[in-house]
Amino acid sequence: MKPVYETHWLNSQFHTLFRVNHTGRIIRENDPDRSPGPLFWLGGSADGNLIGISADLPDSLAATLTRIAASEPPFVHPAMPEHLADYEAQLQGYGNGEHSLSITWRLPHDHPYSSRATLVSSESEEGQRLATEWAQEGLPQGLCELGFASVADLWTPWCAAMAGNDVASLAFAARLSHTGAELGLATVGEFRGQGFGAAATAGWSRLNALRSRTLFYNTSRDNISSQRVTERLMLSACGAGLRFT
Repeated sequence: MKPVYETHWLNSQFHTLFRVNHTGRIIRENDPDRSPGPLFWLGGSADGNLIGISADLPDSLAATLTRIAASEPPFVHPAMPEHLADYEAQLQGYGNGEHSLSITWRLPHDHPYSSRATLVSSESEEGQRLATEWAQEGLPQGLCELGFASVADLWTPWCAAMAGNDVASLAFAARLSHTGAELGLATVGEFRGQGFGAAATAGWSRLNALRSRTLFYNTSRDNISSQRVTERLMLSACGAGLRFT
């Protein structure tokens, strides 16, 4: 496994995705919900790989996983990790035994994607007015259908692509660190496939609060609708991910 240095974008992504202890072991996800983190994470790029291991695993197991991962070839989409079966065998009996594969794209700042959708962000007066209105009267039905329960769930900074008075798609900071930001994207069912997700994502990339951060778009290999958004934006995949939970 080629080493990835502290200045590499994978290191920024790792510290954006997770909260870690003083030894660099994963404590939890770096989200406002304080979600449990994975047992094992492998992030890959053409330049090399980076691993993360849960603080809950025994030190001896962590050392074994580190040794196995050290010979992992650069992990890039659509390749499979060469030592997937070895990781699976070592983690047997821990967690739920499930793993997932993901794709990572780097999102440029100020993406030029153009759309007829009206964009409203948490940084704008209109966005602040809407947030106040939603706090008092409740979220619009479309956002509720997507699983948002209150304004507190709209993790800032966010950007909404509007269809008239309706929120068609919402891009938000699913993970936020000093150096990076991971995009979260949700599009209301009736507006999918019409470019609203791409419009919200491009608008999110232009927000002032994100200018000093590396922007990431990470999604499951099975999430075809999210991958269509990256195609509209003409993004190129730069990395891959593996998680065991």
